[in-house]
Amino acid sequence: MTLSSYDAKDLFQWLTDKEDILVLDVRNEKDFSRFQVESPYPFDMLNISYYDFMELEDASVTKVPRERAVRIICAKEGSAKYVGEILIQHGFKDVGYLTGGIKTWGNLLIPKVIHKSETYSLYQFIRPGKAACSYGLCSGTEMMLFDPSRNVDFYINFAKNNNCTIIKTFETHLQADYISGSRQIAEQTGADFFGGIDFDGTKAGHKAVADNEIHTFSQGGPEVKVLCTPEHTPGSLCFIIDNSHMVSGDTVFIRSIGRPDLGGQVDQWAGLLFKTIQKVAKLDGKLIVLPGHYMDWNEADENLTFQLPLALVTKRNQEVFSITEEKDFIQYIKANMRTQPPEYALIRLANANEEQYDLAKQEELDLGKNECAATTYAKTQAEAKK
Repeated sequence: MTLSSYDAKDLFQWLTDKEDILVLDVRNEKDFSRFQVESPYPFDMLNISYYDFMELEDASVTKVPRERAVRIICAKEGSAKYVGEILIQHGFKDVGYLTGGIKTWGNLLIPKVIHKSETYSLYQFIRPGKAACSYGLCSGTEMMLFDPSRNVDFYINFAKNNNCTIIKTFETHLQADYISGSRQIAEQTGADFFGGIDFDGTKAGHKAVADNEIHTFSQGGPEVKVLCTPEHTPGSLCFIIDNSHMVSGDTVFIRSIGRPDLGGQVDQWAGLLFKTIQKVAKLDGKLIVLPGHYMDWNEADENLTFQLPLALVTKRNQEVFSITEEKDFIQYIKANMRTQPPEYALIRLANANEEQYDLAKQEELDLGKNECAATTYAKTQAEAKK
């Protein structure tokens, strides 16, 4: 038998199809614990270091079930190929390695149809490696994007394959957890890049927007309304599409809300968040919330998309939405904060175009799940200590 290769999209398909495979991650324990493959459904995964296979080959091989199809993951590709060859030499019959390493999983985007009609199509682009969602809105031969990642080629090719030209790209806020793609997409396609006051005074090259501002396509199609929702950041925005769907960014998630401490001004920003949450709660409960992130796959529906009517979102987050006093809300937020990853400060500089990092540094900064939610962290920590 010979060693084969596979792509990140293949792995996602196998996992969502519940194929009988074993995922073998050969990175060191520290890197594995920081970021690993996750799936909508349970699957078997082992973490056996590449160095263990080098130094304790026979003992390491015996830990891998021989009857299983094995899909190996490493940081860059080379270590997975090395381990794969060892398994083949030991008689394993179905062994593959992830082309490009774990970063390709981190950059993977899965397109899902949210709405399709004669006048427009709305897509959710799920990024499993970051637990993040971006969006594309197509009408006629034009396309608008919302919170695209730095996988710029994906969006440009998606537009091309749908006979569309990207005309506008929007950012809900100055992202801290991943390097965004709006600036690069605007540079490569000529699209207009729009953002809120988070981008004022930066070198991002955005065009400013105002509350209740309306954006349209050149030949009909749905209207896109800007809604200023300061909280996660002072310039956070939501976008209401066709009075039916709301791209909520990090303002509100299906489970939890956006944390307001990433700028180091938790008291002031939590106060803004309190007012914004009250504002959002008064919107039409039938609006379908399309979040910028999800906490885990349990939030997905039967079609593996992340969307839920606002009325149900507020009900699921009743612990937050039921708080009536600003001081109590601020206390709740403070009790549920986690230390933000140190990479976030550097990512903000990249998204403001204040710093330019080489590709290797971008990959390093951009790897790992988001930490953008104000979850019931204090409660879960207390329960874990019992």
